[in-house]
Amino acid sequence: MSLQDKVMTAMKEAMKEKNQEALAALRAIKSEILLAQTETGSKEELTEDQEIKILSKLVKQRKDSAAIFQQQNRTDLSEPELAQAEIISQFLPAQLSEDEIAKVVEEVIAQTGAEGMKDMGKVMGIVNKQLAGQADGKTISTIVKAKLT
Repeated sequence: MSLQDKVMTAMKEAMKEKNQEALAALRAIKSEILLAQTETGSKEELTEDQEIKILSKLVKQRKDSAAIFQQQNRTDLSEPELAQAEIISQFLPAQLSEDEIAKVVEEVIAQTGAEGMKDMGKVMGIVNKQLAGQADGKTISTIVKAKLT
């Protein structure tokens, strides 16, 4: 079952349950998928990597918005954003723990022979490809910086 089919099924459930937050999050996913499909000019299915990128982007947008709202003491606005991020995250692969990410980073550093911050870009590129959708870029970046200094 494709991501689009899963989203449509979840949208039907959200409509039956009259869950507006879930419906808003699912509509955002559907919209991004349609935009991505029309960019290529074809109605072909998106690859799994493209779907993961879309979902990761949507979750990151929601979390960033929620952080801004929390800084402004607007919990009434941040809570729906976090709830939507949680709903969208359900369609992503399971997220890795920081220890698991650190192991992958150490392996990549050993493979590439990276020494210091000058090699951070090389390490980040490889780790991001390996952990696509399984880890947040910010978390990966923090761990890579810690390991390379």
